[in-house]
Amino acid sequence: MSTSSSEASRLHRRALLLSYFTVGYNVLEGVVSIFAGSLAGSIALVGFGLDSFGESLSGGVMIWRFRKHKGMSEAEKQQVERKATRLVAYTFFILGAYILYESAKKLYLKEIPLPSLLGIIIAIISVILMPILFYWKYQTGKLLNSRSLIADSKETLACFFLSLALLLGLSLNYMFGLWQADPIIGLIVVAFLIREGYETLKGEE
Repeated sequence: MSTSSSEASRLHRRALLLSYFTVGYNVLEGVVSIFAGSLAGSIALVGFGLDSFGESLSGGVMIWRFRKHKGMSEAEKQQVERKATRLVAYTFFILGAYILYESAKKLYLKEIPLPSLLGIIIAIISVILMPILFYWKYQTGKLLNSRSLIADSKETLACFFLSLALLLGLSLNYMFGLWQADPIIGLIVVAFLIREGYETLKGEE
């Protein structure tokens, strides 16, 4: 019994550390992306930066959830878990709506971002880091049987796809002038976000 309790405490600490890292990294990524996007006149980069702040919001929800686990009854834990899961699900819909708006607007108005080497570097770092963060969050969530942390891990995975879309879009624009690639891939990511938000809410219910 004590071993199980000790293991649970260790997993809660890991979940909390992963959440703190998520918030810290995404705030930094968001600031740098918006700065780089403003310099290049890139809506894709600015949108990516705002998405990073959305990801940090999800991480903040996880910090709130895992800081409250000590001294709580099982019923209270389940109530907090359900509330955290719903909040994470709503962030999927918020991000999906924003990306849909920006992608459609960019296609309609033909807003072409200028080449941005800093933006490409940001996207590469995120493409490398996000799958690792997703794996640790997902595994920890499975071990804790935490639907909210698993949902948060999927939002991190969505951030990976957004990073990939940004990298592809900026690279094709930089090398071939194919600016349409970024918003088109963005629309595919919107479908992923809406699906994950729906499945998260359905699983919570």
